[in-house]
Formats: sequence, C-alpha cells, structure tokens
Amino acid sequence: MANHKSAAKKARRDAEARLRNRASRSSMKSAVKSFLAAVASGDKTKAVAALPVVMGVVDVAERKGVLHKNAANRHKSRFTLKVNAMA
Repeated sequence: MANHKSAAKKARRDAEARLRNRASRSSMKSAVKSFLAAVASGDKTKAVAALPVVMGVVDVAERKGVLHKNAANRHKSRFTLKVNAMA
C-alpha cells in the first residue's frame, strides 16, 4: 500500500501500463503462434504471407516498450531464418 500521494499515483499508472502491456504482449504471442503454425505446416507461401504480419506486430510491441529493441530484432531475425530455411 502506498504511503505517499505520488506513490499512489505511480501505483495507478503502473496498473494501467500493465494492462496495456499485457494486451500488446498477448496479440504479439498470438501472431507468433499463427506464424509458427504456418512454418510448421510446411506451406512456404502461407509462411511468407504471415512473415510481414508478425514482424509488424513485433515492431509495434517494440515501439510501445513491451519488448527491448534487441529482443525485437532477435525475434525478427529468427522468423526470417525460419522462412528462408524452408525448401
């Protein structure tokens, strides 16, 4: 429990940010899951079509501060490698 007015405000702001971050993280995880399913199915056209979608979602998460810049770049690099490794 916050003992100061500023600490109470910080707690409220943190709670709102946590909800925003959770929503962004959830949508990112859903996009990643659908992309990985497309890669696992072996259908390269579907995987290539899903790649820009998942990269855009990761970029949005990065801009909103949900992901660190290097983590976002690592994810995008690995997604690209997965698509390029498909026959």
